[in-house]
Amino acid sequence: MTKAPKTLLARVTLATLVALTALAMTAAGCASSGAIPRPFPGAPVARPAPGPPAPALPGQEVVDTALGLRGVPYRNGGDSLDGFDCSGFTQYVFARHGIALPRETRDQYWVGDEIPDEAIEAGDLLFFSTISSGPSHVAIAIGLDEFVHAPSSAGVVRVERRSARYWSERYLGARRMR
Repeated sequence: MTKAPKTLLARVTLATLVALTALAMTAAGCASSGAIPRPFPGAPVARPAPGPPAPALPGQEVVDTALGLRGVPYRNGGDSLDGFDCSGFTQYVFARHGIALPRETRDQYWVGDEIPDEAIEAGDLLFFSTISSGPSHVAIAIGLDEFVHAPSSAGVVRVERRSARYWSERYLGARRMR
């Protein structure tokens, strides 16, 4: 009878040893594969401590400045708070953020980087052909479909949609100044 318990103990020990070896090999395989183990269900997940808010994107700062000028009247040749024309408006806004733009729309069209329509972001310049062929009007993209600009002698700095029929038919392209 003494042999039976030793044989049973030997079988349990051998079975345990095989199981532990298999477990060790599996664990080593995960580590060598670069896999990151997930916490057990219900285990607390460490969260980073809240820090200061992320800084605004440069484009959003430009948009915030531009939107703050809504209601300023249009003035042909204007580039101050007394009144803006379209390129005077964009030049004024970008100068507040340390970016120098040429004074004329046609010259602004050739600075910065040309970007595809699907990549337009807040703060990009949008160009239109309104009174002559080529770029004759400029605006600042807000995001999605909206832009802010100094439109005409009968208007004030305001927000409009690029998809509006008038603007979509005259749209030429976008450029990024950052």
